[in-house]
Amino acid sequence: MAATTFVQEICSVGERLLLKLQKLPQAEPVEIVAFSVIILFTATVMLLLLVACSCCCTHCCCPEQRGRKA
Repeated sequence: MAATTFVQEICSVGERLLLKLQKLPQAEPVEIVAFSVIILFTATVMLLLLVACSCCCTHCCCPEQRGRKA
């Protein structure tokens, strides 16, 4: 039951985002800037999550390199 409501919520958010994108050319400059900031913030968070996951995966999968011997 919870999975279907989650999927419905994601679809609802997607539809609202699509509607917002369709109305963007007629929007005021303040709305365009606000929407751009939100998109930029979301993209930054996703990029940071990707970098964090890749660093963690690299650390777990690859053995640690030893320092040089003197």
